[in-house]
Amino acid sequence: MKGLVTAGTNNLFSVECEDEVLRNCTIKGKVLKSDKQYYNPIAPGDMVEIEVDSLNDKKGQVLSLYERKNAFLRWNVKGRCPQLLASNLDNLILVTTPDEPPFRPRFIDRALAQAEHQGITPVIVCNKWDLAEEMQTDGREELFEQIERRLSIWEKLGYKVLKISAKSGEGLTDFAQFLENRLCAFVGQSGVGKSSLINVLDNSCVLKTGSLSKKYGRGSHTTTKGTLLHIVLNESLMDGIIGRKANIIDTPGIRRFVLDDIEADDLALYFREFEPFIGKCKFGLNCKHISEPDCAVLNAVKNGDITEERYDSWARIAEEIRTGSWSD
Repeated sequence: MKGLVTAGTNNLFSVECEDEVLRNCTIKGKVLKSDKQYYNPIAPGDMVEIEVDSLNDKKGQVLSLYERKNAFLRWNVKGRCPQLLASNLDNLILVTTPDEPPFRPRFIDRALAQAEHQGITPVIVCNKWDLAEEMQTDGREELFEQIERRLSIWEKLGYKVLKISAKSGEGLTDFAQFLENRLCAFVGQSGVGKSSLINVLDNSCVLKTGSLSKKYGRGSHTTTKGTLLHIVLNESLMDGIIGRKANIIDTPGIRRFVLDDIEADDLALYFREFEPFIGKCKFGLNCKHISEPDCAVLNAVKNGDITEERYDSWARIAEEIRTGSWSD
Protein backbone atom coordinates (compact mmCIF):
# COMPACT_ATOMS: atom_id res chain seq x y z
CA MET A 1 0.00 0.00 0.00
CA LYS A 2 1.25 3.49 -0.84
CA GLY A 3 1.59 6.10 1.87
CA LEU A 4 2.78 9.64 2.65
CA VAL A 5 5.24 10.13 5.52
CA THR A 6 4.10 12.93 7.82
CA ALA A 7 6.59 12.56 10.70
CA GLY A 8 9.10 10.19 12.17
CA THR A 9 12.04 9.58 14.46
CA ASN A 10 13.99 6.60 15.79
CA ASN A 11 12.64 4.21 13.14
CA LEU A 12 9.00 4.99 13.92
CA PHE A 13 7.14 6.90 11.21
CA SER A 14 3.63 8.26 10.85
CA VAL A 15 2.32 7.32 7.41
CA GLU A 16 -0.94 8.49 5.81
CA CYS A 17 -1.96 5.48 3.76
CA GLU A 18 -4.06 5.44 0.60
CA ASP A 19 -6.94 3.79 2.47
CA GLU A 20 -7.06 6.99 4.62
CA VAL A 21 -5.68 5.27 7.74
CA LEU A 22 -2.79 6.88 9.64
CA ARG A 23 -0.37 4.12 10.62
CA ASN A 24 2.72 3.93 12.81
CA CYS A 25 5.33 2.20 10.69
CA THR A 26 8.84 0.90 11.15
CA ILE A 27 11.34 0.11 8.40
CA LYS A 28 11.36 -3.57 7.57
CA GLY A 29 14.80 -4.86 8.44
CA LYS A 30 15.56 -1.36 9.85
CA VAL A 31 17.50 -0.47 6.68
CA LEU A 32 16.25 1.00 3.39
CA LYS A 33 18.18 0.35 0.20
CA SER A 34 19.89 3.61 -0.71
CA ASP A 35 22.99 4.79 -2.54
CA LYS A 36 23.61 7.31 0.25
CA GLN A 37 23.86 7.02 4.02
CA TYR A 38 21.56 9.45 5.83
CA TYR A 39 21.18 10.45 9.47
CA ASN A 40 17.49 9.67 8.93
CA PRO A 41 16.51 7.60 5.86
CA ILE A 42 12.96 8.99 5.56
CA ALA A 43 11.63 12.54 5.86
CA PRO A 44 8.21 14.20 5.93
CA GLY A 45 6.95 14.42 2.36
CA ASP A 46 8.39 11.07 1.30
CA MET A 47 6.16 8.55 -0.48
CA VAL A 48 6.66 4.97 0.66
CA GLU A 49 5.34 1.47 0.06
CA ILE A 50 4.14 -0.18 3.26
CA GLU A 51 2.91 -3.56 4.39
CA VAL A 52 0.05 -3.50 6.92
CA ASP A 53 0.61 -5.42 10.15
CA SER A 54 -1.50 -8.57 10.05
CA LEU A 55 -2.25 -8.30 13.78
CA ASN A 56 -2.81 -4.56 14.11
CA ASP A 57 -4.39 -2.49 11.33
CA LYS A 58 -2.94 0.74 12.76
CA LYS A 59 0.63 -0.46 12.31
CA GLY A 60 2.81 -1.40 9.36
CA GLN A 61 6.28 -1.73 7.92
CA VAL A 62 7.96 0.43 5.29
CA LEU A 63 9.11 -1.81 2.44
CA SER A 64 10.52 0.75 0.01
CA LEU A 65 10.83 4.41 -0.86
CA TYR A 66 9.43 5.96 -4.03
CA GLU A 67 11.82 8.12 -6.03
CA ARG A 68 11.97 11.66 -4.66
CA LYS A 69 11.30 14.75 -6.77
CA ASN A 70 13.75 16.55 -4.49
CA ALA A 71 14.93 16.65 -0.90
CA PHE A 72 16.19 19.43 1.34
CA LEU A 73 18.92 18.48 3.76
CA ARG A 74 21.87 19.66 5.79
CA TRP A 75 25.05 18.07 7.12
CA ASN A 76 24.47 16.76 10.64
CA VAL A 77 27.74 17.46 12.44
CA LYS A 78 26.99 15.20 15.41
CA GLY A 79 25.88 12.27 13.24
CA ARG A 80 28.59 12.94 10.63
CA CYS A 81 26.20 12.36 7.71
CA PRO A 82 23.47 14.27 5.81
CA GLN A 83 20.15 14.82 7.57
CA LEU A 84 16.97 14.93 5.50
CA LEU A 85 14.59 17.71 6.52
CA ALA A 86 11.82 17.44 3.92
CA SER A 87 11.09 15.79 0.57
CA ASN A 88 9.09 16.37 -2.63
CA LEU A 89 8.72 20.11 -2.07
CA ASP A 90 7.12 22.70 -4.29
CA ASN A 91 8.97 25.45 -2.40
CA LEU A 92 11.33 25.94 0.49
CA ILE A 93 10.26 28.75 2.84
CA LEU A 94 13.31 30.28 4.52
CA VAL A 95 12.07 32.15 7.57
CA THR A 96 14.20 34.88 9.10
CA THR A 97 13.63 37.91 11.33
CA PRO A 98 15.02 41.47 11.58
CA ASP A 99 15.37 41.01 15.34
CA GLU A 100 14.54 38.56 18.18
CA PRO A 101 16.55 36.56 17.10
CA PRO A 102 18.95 38.90 15.27
CA PHE A 103 19.03 39.04 11.48
CA ARG A 104 21.64 36.54 10.18
CA PRO A 105 21.91 36.81 6.39
CA ARG A 106 24.70 34.23 6.12
CA PHE A 107 22.33 31.57 7.46
CA ILE A 108 19.99 32.40 4.58
CA ASP A 109 22.86 32.45 2.06
CA ARG A 110 23.89 28.94 3.16
CA ALA A 111 20.34 27.65 2.87
CA LEU A 112 19.93 29.34 -0.54
CA ALA A 113 23.08 27.60 -1.80
CA GLN A 114 21.81 24.24 -0.54
CA ALA A 115 18.42 24.83 -2.17
CA GLU A 116 20.11 25.72 -5.48
CA HIS A 117 22.20 22.55 -5.19
CA GLN A 118 19.06 20.45 -4.62
CA GLY A 119 17.05 22.16 -7.36
CA ILE A 120 14.40 23.54 -5.00
CA THR A 121 12.87 27.02 -5.45
CA PRO A 122 13.30 28.99 -2.20
CA VAL A 123 11.19 31.84 -0.87
CA ILE A 124 12.60 34.21 1.76
CA VAL A 125 10.11 35.26 4.44
CA CYS A 126 11.12 37.96 6.91
CA ASN A 127 8.74 37.47 9.85
CA LYS A 128 8.29 39.94 12.74
CA TRP A 129 8.50 42.84 10.30
CA ASP A 130 6.80 44.98 12.95
CA LEU A 131 10.15 44.88 14.80
CA ALA A 132 11.95 46.20 11.72
CA GLU A 133 9.60 49.14 11.58
CA GLU A 134 10.38 49.91 15.24
CA MET A 135 14.08 50.19 14.32
CA GLN A 136 13.34 53.37 12.38
CA THR A 137 12.23 55.16 15.54
CA ASP A 138 14.42 53.66 18.27
CA GLY A 139 17.85 54.72 17.02
CA ARG A 140 18.62 51.68 14.88
CA GLU A 141 18.00 53.23 11.48
CA GLU A 142 21.38 52.04 10.16
CA LEU A 143 20.62 48.42 11.07
CA PHE A 144 17.20 48.72 9.41
CA GLU A 145 18.83 50.01 6.23
CA GLN A 146 21.29 47.09 6.23
CA ILE A 147 18.42 44.60 6.51
CA GLU A 148 16.43 46.35 3.79
CA ARG A 149 19.50 46.31 1.51
CA ARG A 150 20.14 42.58 2.01
CA LEU A 151 16.48 41.73 1.33
CA SER A 152 16.66 43.91 -1.78
CA ILE A 153 19.81 42.10 -2.97
CA TRP A 154 18.08 38.72 -2.73
CA GLU A 155 15.01 40.11 -4.50
CA LYS A 156 17.12 41.47 -7.38
CA LEU A 157 18.67 38.02 -7.76
CA GLY A 158 15.19 36.67 -8.50
CA TYR A 159 14.28 35.26 -5.10
CA LYS A 160 10.76 35.93 -3.87
CA VAL A 161 10.97 37.98 -0.65
CA LEU A 162 8.02 38.59 1.66
CA LYS A 163 7.95 40.94 4.66
CA ILE A 164 5.30 39.71 7.07
CA SER A 165 4.28 39.68 10.72
CA ALA A 166 2.40 36.94 12.52
CA LYS A 167 1.71 39.50 15.25
CA SER A 168 0.37 42.44 13.21
CA GLY A 169 -0.91 40.44 10.23
CA GLU A 170 1.15 42.44 7.72
CA GLY A 171 1.71 40.53 4.48
CA LEU A 172 -0.11 37.40 5.61
CA THR A 173 -2.75 37.51 2.86
CA ASP A 174 -0.15 37.36 0.09
CA PHE A 175 1.74 34.66 1.97
CA ALA A 176 -1.33 32.47 2.54
CA GLN A 177 -2.43 32.76 -1.07
CA PHE A 178 1.06 31.79 -2.23
CA LEU A 179 1.00 28.65 -0.05
CA GLU A 180 -2.36 27.41 -1.34
CA ASN A 181 -2.21 23.90 -2.86
CA ARG A 182 1.57 23.69 -2.39
CA LEU A 183 3.82 21.50 -0.27
CA CYS A 184 6.32 23.79 1.42
CA ALA A 185 8.84 23.32 4.22
CA PHE A 186 9.41 26.07 6.77
CA VAL A 187 13.12 26.25 7.63
CA GLY A 188 14.87 28.73 9.89
CA GLN A 189 16.70 29.35 13.11
CA SER A 190 15.07 28.74 16.47
CA GLY A 191 12.80 31.59 17.48
CA VAL A 192 11.99 33.05 14.05
CA GLY A 193 8.31 32.20 14.51
CA LYS A 194 7.64 29.28 12.16
CA SER A 195 5.06 27.72 14.48
CA SER A 196 3.47 31.10 15.22
CA LEU A 197 3.00 31.66 11.49
CA ILE A 198 1.30 28.29 11.08
CA ASN A 199 -1.02 29.07 14.01
CA VAL A 200 -2.09 32.32 12.30
CA LEU A 201 -2.44 30.79 8.84
CA ASP A 202 -4.82 28.14 10.22
CA ASN A 203 -6.60 29.25 13.38
CA SER A 204 -7.63 25.66 14.13
CA CYS A 205 -3.97 24.63 14.39
CA VAL A 206 -2.36 25.06 17.81
CA LEU A 207 1.39 24.48 17.77
CA LYS A 208 3.56 25.11 20.79
CA THR A 209 5.59 28.31 20.55
CA GLY A 210 8.59 29.33 22.62
CA SER A 211 10.31 32.38 24.02
CA LEU A 212 13.80 33.68 23.32
CA SER A 213 16.80 33.31 25.57
CA LYS A 214 17.45 36.77 27.03
CA LYS A 215 21.18 36.04 27.27
CA TYR A 216 21.75 34.84 23.70
CA GLY A 217 18.76 36.16 21.77
CA ARG A 218 18.07 32.63 20.52
CA GLY A 219 14.90 30.63 20.44
CA SER A 220 14.25 27.30 22.07
CA HIS A 221 13.43 24.18 20.05
CA THR A 222 9.62 24.02 20.39
CA THR A 223 9.34 21.82 17.27
CA THR A 224 11.35 18.69 18.05
CA LYS A 225 10.80 16.80 14.80
CA GLY A 226 9.72 17.62 11.27
CA THR A 227 5.97 17.25 10.77
CA LEU A 228 3.82 17.55 7.66
CA LEU A 229 0.65 19.50 8.43
CA HIS A 230 -2.44 19.73 6.24
CA ILE A 231 -3.84 23.13 7.11
CA VAL A 232 -7.05 24.87 6.13
CA LEU A 233 -6.10 28.44 5.38
CA ASN A 234 -7.90 31.08 7.42
CA GLU A 235 -10.72 32.40 5.26
CA SER A 236 -9.92 35.97 6.36
CA LEU A 237 -6.65 35.60 4.41
CA MET A 238 -8.33 33.99 1.40
CA ASP A 239 -10.84 36.68 0.39
CA GLY A 240 -13.47 35.06 2.60
CA ILE A 241 -13.36 31.73 0.76
CA ILE A 242 -13.65 28.77 3.14
CA GLY A 243 -11.80 25.49 2.71
CA ARG A 244 -8.64 26.54 0.87
CA LYS A 245 -5.76 24.24 1.85
CA ALA A 246 -1.97 24.12 2.07
CA ASN A 247 0.56 21.50 3.11
CA ILE A 248 3.39 22.65 5.36
CA ILE A 249 6.34 20.76 6.79
CA ASP A 250 7.26 22.43 10.06
CA THR A 251 10.94 21.66 10.71
CA PRO A 252 12.83 22.02 14.02
CA GLY A 253 14.72 25.27 14.52
CA ILE A 254 18.30 25.14 13.24
CA ARG A 255 21.03 27.07 15.03
CA ARG A 256 23.85 26.05 12.70
CA PHE A 257 23.21 25.24 9.05
CA VAL A 258 26.08 23.21 7.60
CA LEU A 259 26.10 22.59 3.84
CA ASP A 260 26.03 19.04 2.49
CA ASP A 261 27.83 17.75 -0.62
CA ILE A 262 29.11 21.17 -1.72
CA GLU A 263 32.86 21.63 -2.03
CA ALA A 264 34.43 25.04 -1.41
CA ASP A 265 35.61 25.26 -5.02
CA ASP A 266 32.07 24.55 -6.27
CA LEU A 267 30.21 26.92 -3.93
CA ALA A 268 30.22 29.78 -6.46
CA LEU A 269 28.07 27.64 -8.79
CA TYR A 270 25.24 27.92 -6.25
CA PHE A 271 25.46 31.70 -5.89
CA ARG A 272 23.27 32.84 -8.79
CA GLU A 273 25.16 36.01 -9.63
CA PHE A 274 28.54 34.22 -9.65
CA GLU A 275 27.61 31.55 -12.17
CA PRO A 276 27.95 33.69 -15.36
CA PHE A 277 31.58 34.46 -14.47
CA ILE A 278 32.74 30.96 -13.54
CA GLY A 279 35.40 29.67 -15.95
CA LYS A 280 36.06 33.10 -17.44
CA CYS A 281 38.96 33.98 -15.14
CA LYS A 282 42.59 34.06 -16.33
CA PHE A 283 43.18 30.77 -14.50
CA GLY A 284 39.85 29.30 -15.62
CA LEU A 285 38.21 26.83 -13.25
CA ASN A 286 41.37 26.78 -11.10
CA CYS A 287 40.77 30.35 -9.94
CA LYS A 288 39.96 30.73 -6.22
CA HIS A 289 38.45 34.23 -6.73
CA ILE A 290 40.44 35.63 -3.81
CA SER A 291 43.36 37.70 -5.17
CA GLU A 292 44.20 36.24 -8.60
CA PRO A 293 44.89 38.65 -11.49
CA ASP A 294 42.18 39.02 -14.16
CA CYS A 295 39.63 37.18 -12.01
CA ALA A 296 36.19 37.56 -13.63
CA VAL A 297 34.45 37.26 -10.25
CA LEU A 298 36.58 39.96 -8.59
CA ASN A 299 36.06 42.18 -11.63
CA ALA A 300 32.30 41.60 -11.30
CA VAL A 301 32.47 42.72 -7.66
CA LYS A 302 34.42 45.82 -8.70
CA ASN A 303 31.86 46.59 -11.43
CA GLY A 304 28.87 46.03 -9.12
CA ASP A 305 27.59 42.91 -10.90
CA ILE A 306 28.20 41.01 -7.65
CA THR A 307 27.51 42.89 -4.41
CA GLU A 308 30.22 43.13 -1.77
CA GLU A 309 27.82 41.65 0.78
CA ARG A 310 27.25 38.48 -1.19
CA TYR A 311 30.90 38.17 -2.16
CA ASP A 312 31.89 38.45 1.51
CA SER A 313 29.25 35.86 2.43
CA TRP A 314 30.50 33.49 -0.29
CA ALA A 315 34.12 33.90 0.86
CA ARG A 316 33.26 33.23 4.50
CA ILE A 317 31.14 30.17 3.71
CA ALA A 318 33.83 28.78 1.38
CA GLU A 319 36.36 29.18 4.19
CA GLU A 320 33.99 27.40 6.59
CA ILE A 321 33.79 24.48 4.15
CA ARG A 322 37.59 24.33 3.82
CA THR A 323 38.25 24.47 7.56
CA GLY A 324 35.20 22.60 8.81
CA SER A 325 34.62 25.38 11.32
CA TRP A 326 31.03 26.67 11.06
CA SER A 327 29.47 29.63 12.82
CA ASP A 328 25.83 30.10 13.76
